Amino acid sequence: MSVVPGATTDRRVRFRRRYSNLDDAMADTVSPALSAFYFFADTPRRRAALHAEPGSAERYVLYGLDQERLRGVSVAHNLERGAPPRWARLADRAVNGGLRRLRGTGGDLAPALACLRQVNRADVVVATIDRMGIPLTLLARAGLLRTALVYVSVGLPERLERLHGPARRLHLAALRRVDVFVAYSAYEAEMIREGIGSASGARVVFVPFGVDTVFFHPAAGEPDAEVVSVGADPHRDYPLLLRIAARHPDWRFRLVVAPEQARVLGAVAPPNVQVEAGISFEDVRERLARGRVVALPVRDNSYSGATTVLLQALASGRPVVVSRTAAIETGYGLRDGVNCLLVPTGDEDAFELSLQRVAGDPGFADSLGVEARSLAESLCWQRYADAMHDVLADAVARHSSR
Repeated sequence: MSVVPGATTDRRVRFRRRYSNLDDAMADTVSPALSAFYFFADTPRRRAALHAEPGSAERYVLYGLDQERLRGVSVAHNLERGAPPRWARLADRAVNGGLRRLRGTGGDLAPALACLRQVNRADVVVATIDRMGIPLTLLARAGLLRTALVYVSVGLPERLERLHGPARRLHLAALRRVDVFVAYSAYEAEMIREGIGSASGARVVFVPFGVDTVFFHPAAGEPDAEVVSVGADPHRDYPLLLRIAARHPDWRFRLVVAPEQARVLGAVAPPNVQVEAGISFEDVRERLARGRVVALPVRDNSYSGATTVLLQALASGRPVVVSRTAAIETGYGLRDGVNCLLVPTGDEDAFELSLQRVAGDPGFADSLGVEARSLAESLCWQRYADAMHDVLADAVARHSSR
């Protein structure tokens, strides 16, 4: 799912209006000297978001960086630099090669090495994904990273399950250098708490993800597709959706996926399925708003419940049928039959029946949509940004008391 960079007067006005009260609200609680360094995975979508106007909805992939800057926090990130220097790339290759031989798990070490001097001048470093977090924990274990560390987990328990012997001991020792773990799934947070946090004393925090409820909102107009599904994560069960589509040739399905997924799905999709990739963020909003029902089938896992798109669909006031993964079963206020329809993972018959229920009962569909929007308003982006700021401040305090 690509993003079109944009910078419009309308967005600037919206940004200032939405967050204009932050300076007064936070004046007594935020130290102007606080500094944070973010590590992001280098992806085209994130590069595009960095070129978008601050406060734009597509900048959610920066995980609250804009809001921290508004609070007076000095923020920097790894993508402000060019490609890592040759020495960092060589060290990355050597370390990751050694980890593979040990049957450990690696990540993007080169960007961390390239930024290390600047990072150690910050009060706190935020690893926004495991491929950045793992190398940073190893650097902390080696005494090279000396600042507070916040590790955002997006599947860490699954990584650790694959490790044994010396590799597992190495990574567990490195992970004990983390000051605060963050998970976007209550279930994943509990797994980290039991497996790592209890031994290391690190705080483990479940932070529900958020959604821009100004950008995503209910729209007028008739649906132009019976079923819409959006998302690119590897746990999506699109084959299940294609099989259902084949049994309902009178329904129009629209899938918005990653380019590599589009090539595979487009080759096997029945005629009533339209597969799209590379559309703008504004078009994603339009697709969600114009679907009679948003379908999010997800395979069982601890950390992905199609969470981002789920929240966007709820904010759009659409009825949603979603797999009941552990990632979203608790913590997000989902109520089966009230603000969404929850279906057991992998249960194709139940998923199909839920779609039929929404399609055949407009009154029920409307009720789901109204309750969905109400829930989304309690999961707004500012609430997420506030929670993440508290995490950063707590990590600094914990690190200073080590």
